[in-house]
Amino acid sequence: MDQTEQQKLEMTSTETKKIRPWRRYLYQLMAAEISSMVKYYDRIIQVKPVMFDEGDLLDRIQAKVKYTFDDLDLMPDLSGEETQRSAILLNGNINFTFDIQQIFRDFKPRMARTSRIVAVAYNPYHKGLFRLMTALKLSRSGQMTTFVTKDSLEQLAELEGFEMVSVRPVCYLPLKLLGLGWLINKVTPAIPVVRWLSFATIIVFRPRIASTHKPSLSIVIPARNEAGNIRRALEETPQMEGVKTELIFVEGHSSDDTWEVIQAVVNEGHDFFELSCFQQTGKGKVDAVRLGFAQSKGALLTILDADLTMPPEMVPRFYDAYVQGHADYINGSRLLYPMEGEAMRFLNHLGNLFFAKALSALTDLQLGDSLCGTKLVAAHDYERFKAWREDFGDFDPFGDFELIFPASVLGLSSADIPVRYKARTYGSTNINRFRHGLILLKMTMIGLFRIRMGRLR
Repeated sequence: MDQTEQQKLEMTSTETKKIRPWRRYLYQLMAAEISSMVKYYDRIIQVKPVMFDEGDLLDRIQAKVKYTFDDLDLMPDLSGEETQRSAILLNGNINFTFDIQQIFRDFKPRMARTSRIVAVAYNPYHKGLFRLMTALKLSRSGQMTTFVTKDSLEQLAELEGFEMVSVRPVCYLPLKLLGLGWLINKVTPAIPVVRWLSFATIIVFRPRIASTHKPSLSIVIPARNEAGNIRRALEETPQMEGVKTELIFVEGHSSDDTWEVIQAVVNEGHDFFELSCFQQTGKGKVDAVRLGFAQSKGALLTILDADLTMPPEMVPRFYDAYVQGHADYINGSRLLYPMEGEAMRFLNHLGNLFFAKALSALTDLQLGDSLCGTKLVAAHDYERFKAWREDFGDFDPFGDFELIFPASVLGLSSADIPVRYKARTYGSTNINRFRHGLILLKMTMIGLFRIRMGRLR
């Protein structure tokens, strides 16, 4: 780090200045919201602070490394980053410019696909209140020039190749009136329509940037009582030219000869795929996936259920969606096309639709099917998911939610890959619709109270 960067870093670590109680409270809420994401990043960089910003917000944000740069030219070039995640903080910059589009245009060449812009935007519906506070000298923010709606801001971002990943309103009560401020600010963000009356909004943008090379891929295949599907899984998984691919079979307490078949297949070897196999000591699919991911070598990780109800030939679609820069979290969706035979019972279908809608509302991910077994993420992001799980707690018996929830919290974008859900040709399902349905409802409530409402401390 050169002397200039060190001086900027020291600037962000100065003691908190004396500020008005309402602004201190606002910054506390903002910092809690931003920290829930960036504490799992490698750094946060504030660029070109506006006239009223003396570093109070950045001081309160929990992050591994923090920098401040008064000029964009001093900011390090992030475009070469592949596995690191950096956040660029813009506190009110959108409200103090006559050219929002130029902000995105200036930052895009300096960002990697893993970079994020975290923008604090002050609510256009409170424009009159902000200006009154300035006139009464209750605010140091100066005269904000620009107030923009979410839809207009999203369109400006898209023109410059950015996607609005998440929109998180904060602060509905500027003072802790009668001790109710904390409660109001936790509950109100979960209420439709009313949530848009916040004083400020934390908006996360990602640049749409495709990968410049073909990253390696690890396919984890959890298998329990799937002896008749093991060879088919190997035979039907496509070989993607130029993509180093490994297949990892994880067997879990089968009552048939699944483990023996897996060992035979792996010992035979393969001309294209690197094969390996492991046995669970724990139980359940979530344990199998964790074991497979822990043993993986690929830059990208995906799951292929050994029941083959998700056609293996669709795996390249998940890979391409990530590599082409469409999203960071690629999710399978079984609910778009008609299903084959009795692949999914009617009540299961209705339940899947309900949980997909509920989780899309609770997270910032657009999920057409939250429970499809096949998902794809980068290995470096999965390491962040693990760190999040250590903080949040081990709560998920299925494994879907410990991928969905941190993907939302970390500001990842999602894309659905529609697949035609096939009927089983071997074995029987391990799903108990009613018992598992209650567990899924519990997971959804966890998402409401601990993800949507739980960020603000």
